[in-house]
Order: sequence, then structure tokens, then C-alpha cells
Amino acid sequence: MWVYEKRLQFPINIKTPNAAAAKIIMTQFGGPDGELGASQRYLAQRFAMPYNEVKGILTDIGTEELAHVEMICTIVRQLTRNLSIDEIKASGFDTYFVDHTVGLWPQSAGGVPFSSTTFQSKGDPITDLHEDMAAEQKARTTYDNILRLVNDPDIIAPIRFLREREIVHFQRFGESMRIVQDNLDSKNFYAFNPAFDK
Repeated sequence: MWVYEKRLQFPINIKTPNAAAAKIIMTQFGGPDGELGASQRYLAQRFAMPYNEVKGILTDIGTEELAHVEMICTIVRQLTRNLSIDEIKASGFDTYFVDHTVGLWPQSAGGVPFSSTTFQSKGDPITDLHEDMAAEQKARTTYDNILRLVNDPDIIAPIRFLREREIVHFQRFGESMRIVQDNLDSKNFYAFNPAFDK
């Protein structure tokens, strides 16, 4: 059960539309390392997690990732509002525009539609937490790349905030890995799946 606060996790107020920036930032909505995939990964993995503390961490982070979807969509919307057709054509946003106008639709910066095949839920706590730590690092790298390509301070501030959250999530998943390892009888963490093998 969630309680929705009708505010963004970080304020976004982009004054200058920029469809070229929207096109690259869109990848953090529906790209291979985006927030939509992250939310679904963690919220799905929680069900096979045998340790309540780690299940809670997966729920917390998965829920926060939904808030990050909201932020990314807000950024993209503010970057594409009130654009003229000439601006859309000049920015290369026309290929997106023809299918979606300026509505939000999950895809990568290269135009590849969102697919759940970009993430995994194995039902093995060790496997899933390694997946989660790698996912957070890949998302951080994507935010680093976005920061290299944009120069508007109104865009940079929320992107930096999102990048920082990837680092925090990576650390929380590292803590979760320790919790899982401490609960295992054997220090050979590849011996069995504690969520399935008894």
C-alpha cells in the first residue's frame, strides 16, 4: 500500500524547452537502465526475498524509482511543451513526434521501446542483488552521460539529484547483500538459493 504525496521528490522548473535534451533524457524513462525498469525489477524481486529487512529495502527503493519515473516524465514534458514544428524538426524530435506528439512513451534515447527483457528477477537473493547493484551503477553512468550533454542548470539540478540517488541505492543494495550473506549457513554463497532450497 502506498501513500502518494502530490509533489515531486525534487523540484523541476525548466524554463527553456529543448527537444534535443528531451530525446536523450527520455532514456531514463524507458531505456535499458531507466527508472521504469528499475521500479518493476525491485518490486517484483521483493516477493521471492526470504528476509523481511531486504524485502523492505526492495519495496522502498522500487517505490522511490516510481517517483523517479514521475521526475523524468516531468523533465521531458517541460522540455517539449510549446515547441513549434520547426523546432521539433530541427532537434531531431520529429521521429518521436510522429508517433506520440509530445506525449510520454517509454523508450531509449535511440528510439528502442521499453522492454521488460532489460532486467531480471531470478528469485535468488544473491543473483538478484548483484543484478540490482549493477543496475544502479549503469543508471549512474547514464546520468553521468546526460550531464556531459546538457548545459541548462534547470536540467542539471534534477539530473544530479537522480544520479545521487543511484549511488545511495547501490549502497543500500550492498547492505542488503551483507544481510543475505549473514543469514546463510555457508560462506559459499553459490551453494544454494535460500529463497527456494531449504
